[in-house]
Order: sequence, then C-alpha cells, then structure tokens
Amino acid sequence: MTESCALLQSADGFVCPAWCVRPEGAPRGGMVVLPEIFGVNAHIRAVTARFAARGYAAVAPDTFARVQAGVALGYGDEDVAQGRKLKAAVERLPEAWVLGDIQAAIDHAAALCGGKVGLVGFCWGGLLAWRAACELQGLAAVVCYYGGGMTSAQEVARTPRCPVLAHFGAHDAHISQPSVQAFARAHPEVQVQLYDAGHGFNCDQRASYDEAAAQTARERSLALLARCVG
Repeated sequence: MTESCALLQSADGFVCPAWCVRPEGAPRGGMVVLPEIFGVNAHIRAVTARFAARGYAAVAPDTFARVQAGVALGYGDEDVAQGRKLKAAVERLPEAWVLGDIQAAIDHAAALCGGKVGLVGFCWGGLLAWRAACELQGLAAVVCYYGGGMTSAQEVARTPRCPVLAHFGAHDAHISQPSVQAFARAHPEVQVQLYDAGHGFNCDQRASYDEAAAQTARERSLALLARCVG
C-alpha cells in the first residue's frame, strides 16, 4: 500500500488536506473516510489503511481544516472537550463549506480508482456521512456509524440519494433510542442496525470498544460496499 498526503481543492477554492492510502494493484473502488471529532488521528488512519488493504483507494479528508488544520486528538477528557469545540466551530460555518471539502474527497477518490466511490463516517463523521448521502454527488453507498445528530428532526427531513447503512449502539448515551426508532420509521429505505453496545463501539482505542459489535458492523458494511461499490 502507498500512503500519502493530498491537497484537495474545493469548489470555493479552499484547499483541504487529506490522508490517502492506495492499494497494491488496481483499486476495486474508492472510499472516503470521515473522522470523529478527534480528527484524522491514528485510528482514522488505521481505518483508512484497512480499506486500502481490501482494495479500495481510500481518502480521509481533514474535516476540521476550515477552522484548524492537522488535528489528531486522543480520547481523554481534554481531547473530547477540544474536539467538541472544533466541531461546534465547523458547524457554525455555512454547511456548503465542509460538504464542499467532502465532495472534493469524493472526486479525488473517484480519480484514484477510476470507478465507484463509497463513504463511511464515525460519530460527527457519521452525521456528515448522512448529509453527504443526501446532498452530494458521486456516491454509490454510504455507511454511518453512530452519527451524532443524524436522528434530529432537521436531519431526518433529508432524503438520501444512494443506499445507506446506519449503525447505532443500543446503549449510546448520546443518541436516544426513541430518536433512532423514529429515524428508522421515517427512512425505511435505510438499513438501520442496532447493537448491544455504546457510543464509539467500533474504535479499538476507546473504552467503549465492543469487538463483537464492531466485527458484525464491519461485515455488514463490507457487504454493502462490495455490492454497491465493487
């Protein structure tokens, strides 16, 4: 695999850094990886590399770059507080700005692979993944992991343009079960999966990591991507 940094130009001229990992041989498709509130840290780079190991040309854009570039936080209390502040700062910007950066990542992944592109997002990235599925072009499938805020009324009102798989933890203290159920009723076209786990269950660097839930979610995600992306 080949790892590199790329500078992606968004439609408004902003240059967004991204971490890219290309597979050995011809890519089977492209993948965009949207990080949690902790930035493109070691965990997100590892996730990006795992997609590349499965044959995808994978791109992880720096979704904090509009307010602070190069963020790579850990998972302690101070990191959480800093990540929340950065997220709030990005959310105060026009939505089109960060979505434009994600579109640039989609376009870059398409150029790298010459084929279809999927997208996965975690936590805040899960929310951005949902918005991307509903608002952006060039996506064959989207996977949302415990997308914080995506079950709010404002987000439920959106309509996805591609197949979407959404993973939620039954014991997530940040996303209520009634809101998940309401989301599922409003979007029968979305494959909503619930796990006996809490928030952040996919991240093996967090105390909330749940190996069984992570493995099952990964298998379901890869099945969707194989079917829709390649």
